[in-house]
Amino acid sequence: MARHARSLIAGNNVDHIVEVIEGAIEDITIPEKVDIIISEWMGYFLVRESMFDSVIYARDKWLKPTGIMYPSHARMWVAPMRTSLVEHKQQEFQHSMADWGCFLQDTSDHYNVDMSCLSNPYKEEQTKYFLQTSMWNSLYPNQIIGQPVIIKEFDCLTTTMEEVSSVRSSFKLPFHPGHSRLCGFAGWFDVHFKGSPTDPADHEVELTTAPSTDETTHWGQQVFLLHPPLNLQDGDILSCSLDITRSRDNHRLMDVKFVHQLERASGEKTPLITSPYFIE
Repeated sequence: MARHARSLIAGNNVDHIVEVIEGAIEDITIPEKVDIIISEWMGYFLVRESMFDSVIYARDKWLKPTGIMYPSHARMWVAPMRTSLVEHKQQEFQHSMADWGCFLQDTSDHYNVDMSCLSNPYKEEQTKYFLQTSMWNSLYPNQIIGQPVIIKEFDCLTTTMEEVSSVRSSFKLPFHPGHSRLCGFAGWFDVHFKGSPTDPADHEVELTTAPSTDETTHWGQQVFLLHPPLNLQDGDILSCSLDITRSRDNHRLMDVKFVHQLERASGEKTPLITSPYFIE
């Protein structure tokens, strides 16, 4: 990247103005504090890959007190959704377990080896892979069946490491009338280019990764499927809490936990359900 940047700079005759300093931001030294930091640090569902850590480090060490961050603000969104992917992933899981059953029989018949002691670990692995790992998807707006909610907002000038390392939120999701099934949750983000309080942008710009018919991005949306889906009645509201933390095995990946229950229009509440997921 640095080599290509130098080629572009020289090819456009600005090498006497622009200098490329190559290296991890935590390792390099620059001659003075800066007026602006521009970084594309956003991962899937904003926080995957934990790249904002390095931006915070750079901000705290090198940004002037009157400096500007671009993007300046970020928000995380969640919405209820419908999809046919639930059945597809269930079928894949069942096929995988059937293959394991055939493997057990073959190893017993042909080699007199009993592999059944590994059945539970295998099932746990396949459950995580097929049913609990979030999916990248490019959703259409009509797959969103209720009002999206903001679960977290970041001011890039002031956000701390602690605030980006875990996200916790409680919220309610009302449903649009006429939908009878909740298949899962969709998560996405947007970022804004507002400038700073002392130097606001003349025209605020928004980059959104929300479901769209014609303005999709490579970030897409993260889909968290429910197994099984929930049956809905008109007037239902989903009461939900969400906990996103970094994986203990790899800090660039995320562990996600939804705890939710339906509140019926009649006042009845369904039992609490805990749905764990992994963003990998």
